[in-house]
Amino acid sequence: MSKFTYLDYMSTTPVDQEVIHVMNNYMGADGCFANPSSKTHQAGIDAFAAVQLAREQVAHCINASPREIIWTSGATESNNMALLGAARFYARSGKHIISIKTEHAAVLGPLQALQSEGFRVTLLDVDRFGRIDINDMRKAIRDDTILISTMHVNNETGVINDIQAIGEIAKTNGVKYHIDAAQSLGKITLDLDSTPADLVSLSAHKNYGPKGIGALYVKQNPRTRLTPITYGGQQEWGIRPGTLATPQIVGMGKSCEIAHRDFAKHNNHIKACAKILSDSLLSMEAVTLNGHAELRYPGCINLHIKDVDAKHLIDSLPEIAMSQGSACSNNSTPSHVLKSMGLNQQQISNSVRLSVGRHSNLAQMHITADAIKQSIELLRTNK
Repeated sequence: MSKFTYLDYMSTTPVDQEVIHVMNNYMGADGCFANPSSKTHQAGIDAFAAVQLAREQVAHCINASPREIIWTSGATESNNMALLGAARFYARSGKHIISIKTEHAAVLGPLQALQSEGFRVTLLDVDRFGRIDINDMRKAIRDDTILISTMHVNNETGVINDIQAIGEIAKTNGVKYHIDAAQSLGKITLDLDSTPADLVSLSAHKNYGPKGIGALYVKQNPRTRLTPITYGGQQEWGIRPGTLATPQIVGMGKSCEIAHRDFAKHNNHIKACAKILSDSLLSMEAVTLNGHAELRYPGCINLHIKDVDAKHLIDSLPEIAMSQGSACSNNSTPSHVLKSMGLNQQQISNSVRLSVGRHSNLAQMHITADAIKQSIELLRTNK
């Protein structure tokens, strides 16, 4: 991996060494490997204490209460639990849900499933910068609206939704509000004490934690109710049964502790790395930014490069790891995010996503930008 310049941090991040170290203490026979539900002996009690500490670490990172954190296998499960669980529980009050056309498949999929159950879904349009008109959100509210679901940070463009304003609209109208915060945890400020949100999906592996673990914030005051989508034991208050994955949980907790502890340092580094790339590449002729120039997470740079097929660009630079968009999508399908922003199929094919992170090398960014520029020029010449 050392031979590569990794520019795909929106897809996943490496696990922090501090996280790996703490996880190792909860796997082997010499460590705290017991089932945290086995509280009849000290080993189980110790494992339970580790899980509770991690719950506190995640909650502290987002300014929430530990009792509002429910462990899941990742943001996809959290999104499903939130949308299916809330819609089914509150269906007696209405069956209308509002979301946005640029949402991740992990939100659009459950919404499609709910439509097959008789729920009605309104997907709001975005402008050419990838943002909704807040007035459209207000106008979309109906008497039977029970739930609003939006991303915080878009996974393809980095565009940031105004979750404060959307949350206030939901609160004013007595509607539950779900945020998919998979791409914002640890990257930008997420304060659930001041943001009117009822359900928030979180992921560890976008925040230098392990894959296979996530969490769902469920507001407790006033209490948000969910119908379980899986059944079994009484773990996680019966909402998400199953033996807890202690190593992954402590890993997520540690990654949140690090993110909160070193927030300013990491953000400054990421901004500096991204600026080198964006300034260099956007100085080229017919290279433009997809998304909002300012209202976006700076570590994500989605570029439209005229007359250059993104796949050809990626293939021409095997030493640089970059992508055309979401790792969860079918690469043969044009980005629904860019399509919703008004790009045609050709423009989408000519777009590439670069994303930097904590481990990006500041000096290497200049070399990487030059390599990408040279490849763009060569591909244009040979077109």
